Amino acid sequence: MNLPIPTNPGTSSRSKTLAAWLALLLGTLGAHRFYLHGWQDRVGWLHLPPTLLGLYGLRRFRELGQDDHLAWLLVPLLGLMISAAMITGIVHALTPDEKWDARHNPGRTVTATGWGPVLAAIAGLLVGGAVLTGTIAYSGQMFFQWQLESAPAARP
Repeated sequence: MNLPIPTNPGTSSRSKTLAAWLALLLGTLGAHRFYLHGWQDRVGWLHLPPTLLGLYGLRRFRELGQDDHLAWLLVPLLGLMISAAMITGIVHALTPDEKWDARHNPGRTVTATGWGPVLAAIAGLLVGGAVLTGTIAYSGQMFFQWQLESAPAARP
C-alpha cells in the first residue's frame, strides 16, 4: 500500500481524512506528521523513541511479569503515546474544512470531507479514552504497589 507522503510539503493537497486516520493508526510513529510536513519534520521523528521504549517495556512486562520495575516505567509511555495520537487524530478530524484548507492547502478551493473525519473522531474518542484510562489505572496501581514494597514492615 503506497501512501502519498510527499517529500516537499508545499506541492500537493493534504487530505484531512487521511491525516486523521494516519494519526489514529500510525500516529505513535509520527506518520501523520510526515504526511503533513514531510520526512524532515523533527517532531515526527520525536514520536519514535518513546513509542519504541514503551513497546520494549510491554515486551519486558510480558516476559518478566509484574515484578519488573523497568516495565512499570516504560509501559505507561506507550499508553501516553497512543493517547496523544488519538487526541491528534481527533483534532485533525474536528478542524473545520475551511481552516484545514487554509492551513494545509492554501490557494485551493475548500473541499467538504464528509463522514471520514467524523468516524475517525469517534474511533479516536473510543480508543483514546480506553487507553488513557487504562494507563492511569496501571500507573496508579504500580505506584501504590511500589509504596507498599518500600514501606517498612509493621512489627507484630
